[in-house]
Amino acid sequence: MILSPIDTVTTISKDEFVEKYYKAQKPVLIKGLAQQWESYGKWTLDYMHDHVGELEVGLYDNKPADPNKATDKPVKVMKFKDYISLIKSQPSDLRIFFFIITDKLPELLKNFTYPDLGLKYFKRIPTLFFGGSESRVLMHYDVDLSDLLHFQFEGKKRVLLFDNAQSPYLYQVPLSVHTVYDIDYENPDYEKFPALRYAKGYEIIMEHGDALFMPSGYWHFNRYLEAGFSMSLRSLPNTAGKFLNMLNHVFVMRYSDKLMRKLFKAKWVNYKQESAYRKSQRALENSQKA
Repeated sequence: MILSPIDTVTTISKDEFVEKYYKAQKPVLIKGLAQQWESYGKWTLDYMHDHVGELEVGLYDNKPADPNKATDKPVKVMKFKDYISLIKSQPSDLRIFFFIITDKLPELLKNFTYPDLGLKYFKRIPTLFFGGSESRVLMHYDVDLSDLLHFQFEGKKRVLLFDNAQSPYLYQVPLSVHTVYDIDYENPDYEKFPALRYAKGYEIIMEHGDALFMPSGYWHFNRYLEAGFSMSLRSLPNTAGKFLNMLNHVFVMRYSDKLMRKLFKAKWVNYKQESAYRKSQRALENSQKA
């Protein structure tokens, strides 16, 4: 992989953000953006422990999805306070996925302000994600094709970002928004996945209060380096073409994949993995000829 530093700023105006990053669909890291919030000090694991501790939450780990089970089924359920105590006290790959603030912790809506950057936020689903120090999230892009403003809190997190144009080199699985399961993006095996050498992207280390703008359709791999959590604010597609593409992703592609998975289970998963490898191999051969 060819990884470059990302544009990084400490302050940015709405006009500059819109012209240089939003319209250009180019990612940018805004250091300490959350520090502008009056309740910035409440964005801690301890606050979550004290305010939503009794709620039971589903947890996920780093293992690939079982083809014989629903992909959204958690591996474990426990009280939120016990989960936070666990990830603060020891290494863990357990994580919480898509914790919708408006449903689970609406009082938290008063603890942040939507940044005035020209994004039209979808305010129904500001979403939290939690992870232990061993947690990682499979390389993927979001199925709703939103532009994301992604905040990090507590521990550091490593993020890899790739434009969707890099899909041929990332071993994208057909009818899916993720890559093959067995790529280790922390120690890539270029013998097994040679096309990865040609993938051009960004490497980012996020810290407490940082915000990362991830344009629509950008691939991202997240690795929690320390126990922490993040929040994503979403801005839905703003053109007719992007909106139709989003509908296709959400209602056609996703449910077609679920149906095939239900009917053929492991055979379908294996077919997709093999197809991804063949397509990336062709992209590699074309690149070598160029």
